[in-house]
Amino acid sequence: VQLVESGGGLVQPGGSLRLSCAASGFSFSNYYMRWYHQVPGKERELVARISSGGGITNYADSVKGRFTISRDNAKNTVYLQMNSLKLEDTGVYYCNTESLRVAGYWGQGTQVTVSS
Repeated sequence: VQLVESGGGLVQPGGSLRLSCAASGFSFSNYYMRWYHQVPGKERELVARISSGGGITNYADSVKGRFTISRDNAKNTVYLQMNSLKLEDTGVYYCNTESLRVAGYWGQGTQVTVSS
């Protein structure tokens, strides 16, 4: 099993980033996928999830209207489009499935820094 997040970086407030997560080693298209956000000293927070077919999406209130989760099952990849970024969006972003989360597996994450 492998989850490889990418696309993070340094961006000014109000800017945009698109995160990607390439998955392998499991039947990607059968699973809901989730994006989590973590800041130092705090638990990872679920920010968005998408159903296996992509037809159902849910967002944390803090990102609703600004972030969009999507997936390409042919590429085993889930995305997080982040617009109107705020200082508090800074942190490490991880993708995961519920099953892998419960099992304690996480990828390396990708760092997003929002700063002027």
